[in-house]
Amino acid sequence: MRRILYFTILLFFHLTGCAQKTPDAVLSAFEHKYPKENSPEWEVDANGNFEAGFKKKGEKYRADFSPDGKWIETERSIKKKDLPKVIQDIIKKEYKDEDLVEIEEVDHHSKGRFYDVEFKAKGKNMDVEFNTEGQIIN
Repeated sequence: MRRILYFTILLFFHLTGCAQKTPDAVLSAFEHKYPKENSPEWEVDANGNFEAGFKKKGEKYRADFSPDGKWIETERSIKKKDLPKVIQDIIKKEYKDEDLVEIEEVDHHSKGRFYDVEFKAKGKNMDVEFNTEGQIIN
């Protein structure tokens, strides 16, 4: 769901020529948080936040920053086998009839680390957020 919205916003900015320059505060915050990473690809999300796409140790990451440079979260896609076992077991038991669409490991400024698991159920996408102990937090 997030990706569809992301690409819609990206297409809108591309077609209208309204792409925003990344503020210096955002660039500085990114450099402070990820000093060894360079040349991220910047996009503006639906909330007006700035999203940096970059690679770290060969893996793709997305880090979100508010326009004033506050870090919001960093996400990376992972495989089901990389989830904590407790979450794998819950998915196997509670969500066996749903199709697994995407899994992201998220480090969030206020929620800490959690896992955003997207399922397709009855034709609709559904996001379920699990903390590291397997409790649903959304």
